[in-house]
Amino acid sequence: MTGYRNRARARMIPLSDLRRSLLGVAGMIGLTIAALVAQKAMAEDQVIRSHGYSYYGELSYPPDFEHFNYVNPEAPKGGEISLYAPGTFDSMNPYSRKGRAARLSWMVYESLLGEMPASGGPAPADVYGEMYGLLAESLEYDAGKTWVIFNMRPEARFADGTPVTAHDVVFSHNLFLEQGLPSYAQAVSRRVLSAEALDDHRVKFTFAEGISRRSLIDQVGSTPVFPKAWYEANEARLDEPRLDAAPGSGPYQVESYDVNRRVVYARNPDYWAKDLPINRGRHNFDRIRIEYFADDNAAFEAFKAGEYTFRAETNSKTWATGYDFPAVDKGWVTLDELPDGNPPTPNGIVFNLASEPLKDKRVRQAVALGYNFEWTNQSLQFGLFNQRHSFVQDTPLQAEGVPEGAELELLQSLGDVIPEAVLSEPAVMAHTSNGERLNDRRNLRRAMALLDEAGWAVGSDGKRRNAQGELLTLEFPIPSSGSATLGAVVESFVSNLQLMGIDAQFENVDPSQYTMRNRDRDYDLVFDSYSSFLAAGTGLMQRYGSQEAEFSLFNPAGLASPMVDAIINAALESETREQEQVALTALDRALRYEFFMVPVWYNDSNWVAYWDMYEHPETLPPYALGVLDFWWYNADKAKALQEAGAL
Repeated sequence: MTGYRNRARARMIPLSDLRRSLLGVAGMIGLTIAALVAQKAMAEDQVIRSHGYSYYGELSYPPDFEHFNYVNPEAPKGGEISLYAPGTFDSMNPYSRKGRAARLSWMVYESLLGEMPASGGPAPADVYGEMYGLLAESLEYDAGKTWVIFNMRPEARFADGTPVTAHDVVFSHNLFLEQGLPSYAQAVSRRVLSAEALDDHRVKFTFAEGISRRSLIDQVGSTPVFPKAWYEANEARLDEPRLDAAPGSGPYQVESYDVNRRVVYARNPDYWAKDLPINRGRHNFDRIRIEYFADDNAAFEAFKAGEYTFRAETNSKTWATGYDFPAVDKGWVTLDELPDGNPPTPNGIVFNLASEPLKDKRVRQAVALGYNFEWTNQSLQFGLFNQRHSFVQDTPLQAEGVPEGAELELLQSLGDVIPEAVLSEPAVMAHTSNGERLNDRRNLRRAMALLDEAGWAVGSDGKRRNAQGELLTLEFPIPSSGSATLGAVVESFVSNLQLMGIDAQFENVDPSQYTMRNRDRDYDLVFDSYSSFLAAGTGLMQRYGSQEAEFSLFNPAGLASPMVDAIINAALESETREQEQVALTALDRALRYEFFMVPVWYNDSNWVAYWDMYEHPETLPPYALGVLDFWWYNADKAKALQEAGAL
């Protein structure tokens, strides 16, 4: 104790010196605060003006770029390309929960920052996270991204010849908030405080304080713009299906349709933006035709007969065995495996987490063990697929092993919302199975032990019931328009569930009924997908967040996880690309831990078949196949096919 007192005395400072010291510190603090306030004021006064936008401010294409690097700027215009769609349609309005919208019906509309007609994603397709002005020739925003002003192109026109103005932009923004999907409207209204037309060609958006600056400017910049006058004159609503589509400002407009059979989009010869650098080498087909078929088998037979001319193949059996018809042998039909630089779509067997038995993770783990990837891939899919483990498969963001370094530090900083298992155990991987037989006995034993542990005991009839005597029943609807292979995969999976004593049933339902059941989450299990991610954005909350989990169409499991929310927020608050990547790796780890989906298969390339009259750039960009965007029609090849009697 004496030593302690002596050390205390040694540190004592005369009162007068202490006062002077504190005054000095106070002065320094005052100067620091003043400097910070001044810096904040300077940042707020600093206005960034640009021809495009990316969150970090880096743009690959300069203001005077002539065209995107991957396009053929001399690509000829003309000809038709035709594709197929399964099932039916009864609407040309793609933004309503009601009805089934025609394929590509969103394509007629444009946004302030450019969109790719082929995929609906931000252009260009050779870089990620960059957008360039389309309806807007430029934008300006403060360094803190609390507001943005888009300077619109006065020459922009809707297909009916009327100008596209800032008033249409404000109208469209408000229309989505009032009549759009609830998950979208709620998320955007919390972040975007106001939209204001400063004049006919300048529109300003003001954003909320105290939130991430991500997905603000790009969100409002990518919202489709509708003609206000048309909506008002026709008393139209965004939340209702309709066949009379509002005119858009895009390169293609609806030429004709025959409900449930065909839709034709025609390139507008008077398209206002056809000569802009962002559009050079793009939108090359005169017409895009969509043919509808009841199911995939009928569609494939129609392709063989030349009723439509381009087919993106997703059925492994068809790809492996179906393309042996005469048109292929004669060279009239081309088969290609083209590179795909995107992470594979995280699709699989999704659990409805509101289903009472599936609230127990042990039940979900048991059900997952009924899926035998190895047998399915070899027996039903000709060994053409790989097993997916991650939501960002085969990218640097994929979580591996036990978290360490910066990822571990981030997870530890988030506190009690992170389970100890996430910190100490390797990232969850898809289970392995014996590919020699469908019912892997080792996995079935593991599954049945999990079900026993979860309180679902096997009765004398071989069925599992809980303590209240309720059957463990799972319903799995699939669309009747889907491929026969998908039906076989689901049937084999369900048969394994039945071996476990689960009362599992799958049902083929017509496309319209399936769409409604999907939207209403009227299922226990569903074959569905989520979105992969290569960058942080508030769209992650729509897909994986808790706030709209009960009704978001982008979250078919209804996932609501405080851990996932915390990691998404950390990703949104990251200030460097390195921090962002660490957070997204942690997000992949957390999503796999929550176990709301049975991951299935993926293909790392695009399988395409087309009648040999289409061409594409020699080097394709990584983020889009671009068939409807920057491919083109070769008139000489088309004529040769016609003269040979092929078409």
